[in-house]
Amino acid sequence: MSQAESAPGVARTGRSPLWTFGILRSELVTTLRRWRTLALLGVLAAVPVLIGIAVRIETGGDSPHGPGGGAGPAFLSQVTNNGLFLVFAALAVTLPVFLPMAVGVVAGDSVAGEANAGTLRYLLVAPAGRTRLLLTKYASVLVFCLVATLVVALSALAVGALLFPVGEVTTISGTRIGFGEGLLRAGLVAVVVAASLAGFAAVGLFISTLTGSGIAAMAATVGILITVQIVDSIPQLSGIHPYLFPHYWLSYADLLRAPVYWDEVVRNLGLQGLYAAVFGSAAWARFTAKDITA
Repeated sequence: MSQAESAPGVARTGRSPLWTFGILRSELVTTLRRWRTLALLGVLAAVPVLIGIAVRIETGGDSPHGPGGGAGPAFLSQVTNNGLFLVFAALAVTLPVFLPMAVGVVAGDSVAGEANAGTLRYLLVAPAGRTRLLLTKYASVLVFCLVATLVVALSALAVGALLFPVGEVTTISGTRIGFGEGLLRAGLVAVVVAASLAGFAAVGLFISTLTGSGIAAMAATVGILITVQIVDSIPQLSGIHPYLFPHYWLSYADLLRAPVYWDEVVRNLGLQGLYAAVFGSAAWARFTAKDITA
């Protein structure tokens, strides 16, 4: 039996919650300090800035309507009335492509990148145990989902407050809520958007266990994202749309109704949980049986 294969047995001793937290903290620090990760977060932070400047230039900040008299992505037409809506508009723009692509890069590289760098075997001997290491990797990707979403939301909030007036929020239902409650709704939206990426993160983690090349895993994960997005946009395949992980991503808009309409939000979170369970189990089955040589 090789040293790597015996690692799970070695890791049965000396474990504690503090040790597990230390591993997760180390993984998060390593992930967030990478230049690639910082570049991804920088691009995500720049998107709301570009949207806000574009709307400001287009309307001069005086029109009660957005560009094109209300055309464009959801919420964009209301940004000039209330800068808080830039948060919702920025999330609507980044969620279909930019946010999941960033998550796909981090998730795809999570295990395959370690194998490619030759550090995976040493992580298992640390002692870490394959199951605990895989859970730590997935947890770090989920934290990145939240961090990336908050970067977009906070950037949009700052730019919206700087370029446009802020105040009471008019919900999709036509009622008005206070700015404080609007901020709470924005925070809830950010959390739901981050949770919406959990299923895709599990897909990326599974792909990452299939190869020893980080670049190949990242490319395959992003490729699956693009493919599924295309399938979800084909009307003739509408029968399978409710089972595709991005289908309910924009359901967070229902959180801006009064009262909140939870049905599609719950469907979305349930679907993400299903994907996380299925592909997380597949990743575990693959990783625990894999011969680690690097």
